Amino acid sequence: MDARFIETLTPFLPFLHGETITEDTPLRTYGLDSMQAIELMFALEDSLGVSLPDEALVEETFATAGNLWRAVQGAGAVTATAESV
Repeated sequence: MDARFIETLTPFLPFLHGETITEDTPLRTYGLDSMQAIELMFALEDSLGVSLPDEALVEETFATAGNLWRAVQGAGAVTATAESV
């Protein structure tokens, strides 16, 4: 997961309270609901320059930070500057 991804994701997790986001971070547990998931998708598309395909817009994609990151990568996000988190 890269810094831009984490920076975009963090405001959508109101219950994170400064904890580190890892691939296993459960997004719903930290406050992401279905309406926010759509807003997050648009924010990620804008900040990372990707377009998530319709088939990625399922609950499983938004279950964990790692699932969402893999969907973003699959949509063609540039990972040359990716940092391991």
